[in-house]
Amino acid sequence: MKWPLLSTIVLFGCSNALLRFPCAQLVVDRLDPLVTPGQVPSPHLHQIVGGNSFNASMDPAKDMPGESTCTTCQFSEDFSNYWTAVLYFKARNGTYKRVPQIPNSGFNGVNAGMTIYYMQDGLYDFQQTSKVTAFKPGFRMFIGDVNARTPEEVARFRQLTYTCLQSIDTRDPQITDFPNQPCPAGIMTALRFPTCWDGKNLDSPDHMQHMAYPESGTFETKGPCPATHPVRMGQLFYEVVWDTRQFNNKADWPADGSQPFVWSFGDTTGYGNHADYVFGWKDDALQRALDSPCYINCATLKTQDTAAMNKCSKSKTVSEPIDGWLTTLPGGMTAES
Repeated sequence: MKWPLLSTIVLFGCSNALLRFPCAQLVVDRLDPLVTPGQVPSPHLHQIVGGNSFNASMDPAKDMPGESTCTTCQFSEDFSNYWTAVLYFKARNGTYKRVPQIPNSGFNGVNAGMTIYYMQDGLYDFQQTSKVTAFKPGFRMFIGDVNARTPEEVARFRQLTYTCLQSIDTRDPQITDFPNQPCPAGIMTALRFPTCWDGKNLDSPDHMQHMAYPESGTFETKGPCPATHPVRMGQLFYEVVWDTRQFNNKADWPADGSQPFVWSFGDTTGYGNHADYVFGWKDDALQRALDSPCYINCATLKTQDTAAMNKCSKSKTVSEPIDGWLTTLPGGMTAES
């Protein structure tokens, strides 16, 4: 299923009104303090980036920047946590192997992780009267549906996509299910969050109801926010590059010709793609950045080098095999369509 949207590479060429920065991998663990807080282990495996205060509970009343001693993100005032599910390859013999991640275009040397964007451009209303607002301390949100298995179920989330990379700079076409052919340079997932906030709640029972999409247009246009969610936020989205190149031999793919990749929660369609976010920027750093024409080099923010990003890490909480050839996915899950 193709998804029409303005590609990221076009955005690079037309505007500097966005933050784009890498975050190295903090840990790969079966924890989810947003959806299953306090549960050890959580139902499925995640890959996490950001501040090293990440844990199973993460009380929203705590000061995340104060709790963390380092961050895996390039902007060293960002102690937020960003996480997604983990991609596995299912071989023809039924065993699973974790797909490694590689740095995005322009970020050589960064240890796996993901690329984070906060977009300002195109996020003002038609009258140009409301500026883009930063998220507040304690804010958190979720995008996607772990149980989605059809195009119709994922369509309500507008822009959760996959790109079959011909090179590391490929950005189109973008589709909403797993590519069905080998991808020469890997598979990139992109996860874009809604941009309109109700102005009151830092979270909601499903971690989504306090946010909404613009009433019209896509994220890259100036569609107004609905009256129920009047506060315009910067658009947050993630890109993750999965290095599927070692799995491109179709002789190893399922005998029926179906695609071989599966999310760590068992989804083989790709429609269950989802992401979590817990805000943790220090003081007013994010608002300063959103008020400025920033891009990779943002004079209003403190930065750290790749070595410092890669050095920040934490040990796994859940002791279980996640690498090598496995007979089941972590947590005992198996592939299902």
